[in-house]
Amino acid sequence: MYKPFDLSEKVVLVTGGNGGIGMGMASALAQAGATLAIWGTNEAKNAAAIDRLKADGARDAKAWRVDVSDEKAVDVAMADVVSQFGRVDSVFANSGIGRASGPFEDMSTEDYRAILAVNLDGAFFTLRAAGKHMVDRAKAGDPGGSLVGVASLAAIEGAARNQHYSASKAGLTAIMRGIAVEYGRYKIRGNSILPGWISTDMTQGAQDNQVFTDKVISRVPARRWGEIEDFGGVAVYLASDASAFHSGDTFVIDGGYAIF
Repeated sequence: MYKPFDLSEKVVLVTGGNGGIGMGMASALAQAGATLAIWGTNEAKNAAAIDRLKADGARDAKAWRVDVSDEKAVDVAMADVVSQFGRVDSVFANSGIGRASGPFEDMSTEDYRAILAVNLDGAFFTLRAAGKHMVDRAKAGDPGGSLVGVASLAAIEGAARNQHYSASKAGLTAIMRGIAVEYGRYKIRGNSILPGWISTDMTQGAQDNQVFTDKVISRVPARRWGEIEDFGGVAVYLASDASAFHSGDTFVIDGGYAIF
């Protein structure tokens, strides 16, 4: 076995890890032997996720009910994860929401604020808390760590009627680039993942729309919707020592859609 991919000594936090892309990443991380911390707001989904992760081979797995848009809740939960597991080696800031909107000129301030509160503020709170832990650990003689922001193709493409969502995801990629530069001296790396059209609960409406399938999914070179399992490999890589010198990058996981 190529030892750098062995996560048996790693503690990994995945926000929004109880479903969708977060679950796809967490499952692969568990199979690679990681200890998993999962944050989600749905207690039933959290419990089901922990059962699955333990079955997948996680060294240990625990879930916390955390609303990432709540700054204090994030700080308390991060401290509790560190207390429970002794450390956090990697964090995937994956929690996110979407809201259907009409034309940009009719977009409500309420919807705009709600999207940014979770997708951008929530990621900021999470990454800041994780960064403090990792920097403190580095200064104590134990450097290293991986911080990952799960954004979207909307961060780099023109997403009509989704400007609030696009802004939140573009902002996240900017945060990750700043982290990569500032924290490199501590052997902490920062990277972004940009999913394309992925089959999750968030995209269920589009999946049920035949016109969308005909017009959009037909243009994906891979000729299919992405699946949550498609994010397992990149998650294991970014959490592992194999990516120790890989920082400041953007991983586009979209079946080739963005370049076609």
